[in-house]
Amino acid sequence: MIRFLIYTLLLSAHLLFTFCQEKSPRSNSNEAEKHIVVSLQTAPNFNADSAYSFIEQQVNFGARTPNSPAHEKCADYLINKLKNYGWQVKPQRFEAKAFDGKILQSTNVIASLKPQARKRILLGAHWDTRPFADQDKTRQNEPISGANDGGSGVGALLEVARLLSTDSTKFNIGIDIILFDSEDYGQRQDQKSANYQEDTWCLGSQYWAKNKHLPSYSAFYGVLLDMVGAKGAKFYQEENSMKFAPSIVQKFWSLGHQLGYKDYFVFEPCGNITDDHLYVNQLAKIPMIDVIQYHPTKGFGEFWHTHRDDMQVIDKHTLKAVGQTLIQLLYNENVAVQ
Repeated sequence: MIRFLIYTLLLSAHLLFTFCQEKSPRSNSNEAEKHIVVSLQTAPNFNADSAYSFIEQQVNFGARTPNSPAHEKCADYLINKLKNYGWQVKPQRFEAKAFDGKILQSTNVIASLKPQARKRILLGAHWDTRPFADQDKTRQNEPISGANDGGSGVGALLEVARLLSTDSTKFNIGIDIILFDSEDYGQRQDQKSANYQEDTWCLGSQYWAKNKHLPSYSAFYGVLLDMVGAKGAKFYQEENSMKFAPSIVQKFWSLGHQLGYKDYFVFEPCGNITDDHLYVNQLAKIPMIDVIQYHPTKGFGEFWHTHRDDMQVIDKHTLKAVGQTLIQLLYNENVAVQ
């Protein structure tokens, strides 16, 4: 899935990547722990079993790396699934040039609910998987299954799409889901120190931000889900999210606490992560947050970018915590415009 993460100076010994970004201003830990109290509107139950099955279906296709048969089959699956739920689907086909010069046949899957609504919320995840296991000790040149890294965010959003399709008459806001492609084809870590190339990650979101499916498209804000299904996951407040959309971070994390998921959502920073939300913020000018598993000292998890990222790491309790919080957020926003 990722990317070049910038840790704080105090944690620089733990750097996975070394390019520099300016940290956004942050309050002290006592202030960061304060969260807002939000009135909880009636919202449907997020079905973690359903989300789990959506992840499993993706994994069953095999590694969803661009230019592979599994990638093509999964794209068709995602497009048809969203269409079957009554969403307006517009696949965005494009070619992306990878860091190694390979041309990636790519597809951003874009789906819209209530396309006529003026107020819109953008939801995102990436659906491709890492073409090599460069964090593993064996079979490093083979692609990974990507159950958590790629599959989990998509699985959660497919369940959101299913739920909203059964309750769309009550919605006054528009929802757009973009499943970004070619996110995880970034430069290999073992090649990072030599001939480092900028912007080799998140090729799908870079393309979409420069070539929106509707030229005038905008959204009130966006939420990106990435690696949101692993056992024991904790979600810290990513600092690019805090820089571009601090109020949305606080609202999401506060809702999580109110719903009983305080063990998952931590009111502490974890550094800057280059993920799809960064390009949506910088290029598309839409404030977007990143809900992503990353621990300030332990990183992305021992299974990250390895062959251990399979269905064994997926936990329905984590899916429930993230999915229910997202559904609650959407229903609260809907009530706000009635």
